[in-house]
Amino acid sequence: MSFHELNARFRRLHKEHPAWRLLRADHAPVILAFIADLFEDDNEVAFGRARAALDMELERLREQGSLDSKENAPGYLRQWIQSGWLRELDDRLSKTDACEVALRFCRQLDQRESGATASHLRIVQDAVRDLSVALSPDPGERTAILEARKAEIQRELDDLQAGIVRELSDSEQRERIVEIYQLASVLTGDFRRVEDDIRRLDQSLRIEMIESGGGRGAVILKLLEQERLLADSDAGRAFDGFFQLLCDPNRSTELREQLKTILIRPAAKHLNDTQARFLGKLMRELNKESDRVFRVRRRTEEKLRQFVESGAASEMRAVDRLLGRLERLAVGFKDAAIPLRHDTGLALASGTVKISSPASLRLKMPEEQLHTRGIEAEQNASTPSAAMLEQLHAVQVMQIAEGMRNIVRGSRIPLSVADVLERRPIEAGLEELVACLRVARAVGAAELSGRQTVSIADRQGRRFKAEIPHYLLSAEQFPERLEELQL
Repeated sequence: MSFHELNARFRRLHKEHPAWRLLRADHAPVILAFIADLFEDDNEVAFGRARAALDMELERLREQGSLDSKENAPGYLRQWIQSGWLRELDDRLSKTDACEVALRFCRQLDQRESGATASHLRIVQDAVRDLSVALSPDPGERTAILEARKAEIQRELDDLQAGIVRELSDSEQRERIVEIYQLASVLTGDFRRVEDDIRRLDQSLRIEMIESGGGRGAVILKLLEQERLLADSDAGRAFDGFFQLLCDPNRSTELREQLKTILIRPAAKHLNDTQARFLGKLMRELNKESDRVFRVRRRTEEKLRQFVESGAASEMRAVDRLLGRLERLAVGFKDAAIPLRHDTGLALASGTVKISSPASLRLKMPEEQLHTRGIEAEQNASTPSAAMLEQLHAVQVMQIAEGMRNIVRGSRIPLSVADVLERRPIEAGLEELVACLRVARAVGAAELSGRQTVSIADRQGRRFKAEIPHYLLSAEQFPERLEELQL
């Protein structure tokens, strides 16, 4: 690629790419610091919480004289959403892929110790070895490579059987565990790219529907083709791999247990609190990101269907054709020698406004009258009645979550919701049962095939049976702070 081509490409990225615009924005350190702090514990934050946190920081910066702008917090958040640094869905904010790229760039400037380590070389060597096996068309060559790997594994087994345990040095432990964090920290970027691709797919389909003029059948064929291209993209394949992992309870449980084992080893001392907390809740965050992608995809499909069924595409196509005709007429004015103040002789059929002020507006009164005979005014009571208090036996979901966590932590094996209810019987009826299922879904419990039958009792002591999904719970799925659960 030539110098001029690279120069043109970098100029375009410097002007258009959201990550580059974020890095060169006014008060970029303030924006990056606020976003990094806001999403330190969660990848999704309620808009109201973000607004309150930003209001507090803006007031503090203005008191220090570091900020002159009078813009309020909602205005800043809307600007960041329009700039492509944040995304809003269902009144909740999340980071975009461009924001992740900018934050990762800034963090790596201060983490150069992991730039060139032996663990990097080991990962490259393993990847090259696996690829050489997969690409080799010669069965003998593949056999030789696999036999060498088999001999290496056998030597390790022989050493272990002989009581020889080779331990990693302190520097090797630091390199490898930091490498695991670096690799895991970029996983959410793949979900962000899938989300961006889905939104670009929606936009491109709408544009093509307006420009092509095809029927609904052509639109559906184009949608299927774009879906296939999305699934074949790098981000789509990565998301498919994540989804297969998350849907397999054995693989996801194995990875969760392995991460838990790593974090209790002495090597975990090389991670700071933020890094250790991120690895501890990695599987839960991947579940949340996967659910978000499915919500975005479902919302996009619904809006696209409404766009097709409403006929908005044909209306926009007609407007586009009219604008095209006007542009062609305007271009012809230059050669037609038409003066700018030429009288066209056209008149628009428009009336005059009769209303001089909002106060002159008068609403039509209804013809029917409301009969108020026999109605007596009653003073509102300041204390609740006994009948009202009887209906306020609400279930405390947080207490139920704490009880379920204690039961699961006391077991050496994962438990289903039915197993938990055997140890902690339900005494508040269906409301308490629904709360238990909400807790299971909030912690990301694996849903197995089949259903389970449980026996529960209501507040009057009446017992009945109910069928519930087969959720499998493990202790590491529950966070240390139950307030983090979205119940």
